Amino acid sequence: MISKAKIKYIKSLQHKKIRNGEGVFVAEGHKVVGDLLAKYQAKIIVATNEWIKANNNVNADEIIEVTEEELSKVSFLQHPQMVLAIFKLFEYDAPIIKDNDETLYIALDGVQDPGNLGTIIRIADWFGITDIYCSNDTADIYNPKVVQATMGSIARVKLHYTDLSKLIGSLPPNYPVYGTLLEGTDIYKEELSKNGIIVMGNEGNGISPEIRKMISRKLLIPNYPTGRETAESLNVAIATAVTCAEFRRRMI
Repeated sequence: MISKAKIKYIKSLQHKKIRNGEGVFVAEGHKVVGDLLAKYQAKIIVATNEWIKANNNVNADEIIEVTEEELSKVSFLQHPQMVLAIFKLFEYDAPIIKDNDETLYIALDGVQDPGNLGTIIRIADWFGITDIYCSNDTADIYNPKVVQATMGSIARVKLHYTDLSKLIGSLPPNYPVYGTLLEGTDIYKEELSKNGIIVMGNEGNGISPEIRKMISRKLLIPNYPTGRETAESLNVAIATAVTCAEFRRRMI
């Protein structure tokens, strides 16, 4: 059974200010919670008897057994998935970007939609990109909708919130800075490097004017056939997937 005070506390974590103040975030569902538990200790787990029996060696400070009805009172999902867990906010340092490595990074310039951010984290995980740099106005990684959309990839991909203009300005000379722009060169014809940082922009406005000036290699994902009247643009998460897939295809 879960107390009213605990229910109130968990529900309050939907707010960024409360999450930051408490230093914790909420994850839900067997996949997301399971991937996080493989690497991190939970502070609190709220779960049904069925989940607890199937996961009897979990690493948590507190485990609260609840009915499905009780779980629905604390869940942020329309259809709760047997388990909700609270973890400490991650603490990790941003990597130093070097000119002579073969690492790809993603940079997000004002991506606002939680679903898009979570999906991009999942895409980065799939394509072996372990670090994403985010402008300070990008959606919060710990938003419950973001966490859910990652489908567990939040356990493996690190996000670093920073001033993107300062970050890009501090990169080694001639370091590849890619960005998808309508005036770019066809990505399927452009030479792509093994290293670099791929900038993806805001859902409505694209890459901001300040960052746009710092893009050294402009890429275009062409529609087909070229010149046909079509959608105005691709969703930012889809564009990220197409771009990352092409970079990785060249490395095979």
